Amino acid sequence: MAKIASKPGNPFGAHRVIEPAGVLPQPALKVDNNMDTIYDNEILVAVDTLNVDSASFTQIKKACGGEPEKIKAMMLDIIAKRGKHQNPVTGSGGMFIGTVEQIGPKLEGKIPLKAGDKIASLVSLSLTPLRIDEFVEVRTNVDQVRIKGKAILFESGIYAKLPDDMPASLALAVLDVAGAPPQTARLVKPCDTVVIIGAAGKSGVLCSYVAKKRAGEHGKVIGITSSDKGLADLKEFGFCDVNLKLSATDALSCYEAISKETNGRLADVVINCVNVPDTEMASVMMTRDEGIVYFFTMATSFTKAALGAEGIGKDVNMIIGNGYAKNHAEFTINVLRESKRIREIYEKKYAR
Repeated sequence: MAKIASKPGNPFGAHRVIEPAGVLPQPALKVDNNMDTIYDNEILVAVDTLNVDSASFTQIKKACGGEPEKIKAMMLDIIAKRGKHQNPVTGSGGMFIGTVEQIGPKLEGKIPLKAGDKIASLVSLSLTPLRIDEFVEVRTNVDQVRIKGKAILFESGIYAKLPDDMPASLALAVLDVAGAPPQTARLVKPCDTVVIIGAAGKSGVLCSYVAKKRAGEHGKVIGITSSDKGLADLKEFGFCDVNLKLSATDALSCYEAISKETNGRLADVVINCVNVPDTEMASVMMTRDEGIVYFFTMATSFTKAALGAEGIGKDVNMIIGNGYAKNHAEFTINVLRESKRIREIYEKKYAR
């Protein structure tokens, strides 16, 4: 059992920040990941699976040539330098699942958790003190890494107990993108034309389903993917009214295709779920004036988005993809419960 620090912990985890002074754990360059001592308001978790953010894992895989041993070494190097798994290129992290090992005395009995509970973190690995003791498996096809290690959740951190009606790996994959579906439900209105960039991906599939449900029979959901396989998947899934193979890094091609598809009106809402950079201008250009662009992708450069929109005189409302929305875990897990097809898609890829 870990020792309890003599000093009280800060609710937001500022007590773990090593540098620079005065910042919170997410923007910090380095945090303290010592697991031998915890603070009175921390939760110590034995971690068994990391679900690395898609943009981050894509960058790591590319840098490592897809080789598992190199991926492991890069992840260990990131944690050694930062005390957390925050990709220095993308700035993003991911999330974990694990078993509660110890609860600080300030929180014990005051939160609905006890030692032995299986949970998923709903805060980013980019702010979570983390230690990896051993790699068990690198699952490059689903951005998951099975490990033996430990992590700290702060008093302000959010988490979800894993549901008992689905495998943990499936729940983790869904909870990793749990912020996107409820945000989509908020943004899409009946009769809207919606473009989903990356509609065949992990978050894109869920957003497509929710967008079609919200837009209704008089709305239109247009799914965009950059690959032949993705296009075949979109047609098989059946959640989008129109499926297009386009590269979102080619803004003009995307603009021309959506302009043609909408008779020049463009989309009311564009939801960007891809994990590659330089897709900002396609998102902006496919959106009608005073429409909404929702950047759920952590590969987004908000400088490029803002200045690019300004540069072409485009008046659109741009929303940052907050990974948290009220009751987002319950909302997204319930999507799998209500849609047999969505559950089949996710089980085929993630449940094992």
